[in-house]
Amino acid sequence: MSVRIPTALIAVAALALGAAACTQNETAEAKQDAAVAGDKAEVAAAQAGDRAGEVAAQAGEIAESGAMKAAQAVEKGAGKVADHLEANQAEAAAEGKPGAVNPNTDQRVPAPAEH
Repeated sequence: MSVRIPTALIAVAALALGAAACTQNETAEAKQDAAVAGDKAEVAAAQAGDRAGEVAAQAGEIAESGAMKAAQAVEKGAGKVADHLEANQAEAAAEGKPGAVNPNTDQRVPAPAEH
């Protein structure tokens, strides 16, 4: 019987060492899998960051083009107002109305001298 106990003990020890080795191997594989997953996550995050930058740049271009169109509209409207005012001043200067400015000469029609 004493022979069987050491054999049984050796068998249990061998199983325990086998289980520990298997666990160590599985742990190493899990660490490697985690490292690969981490690398993939890093790449995905970098790609997402790049895409976010592209979208932000596009949004900036859209905002800038909107501002450009608004400025063009203001410029066009201001040009129409300036043309209208210029025509009014030319007419008023031609009629000799005091204070009017001739747009061609940039000369103001003087006020009549008070006596």
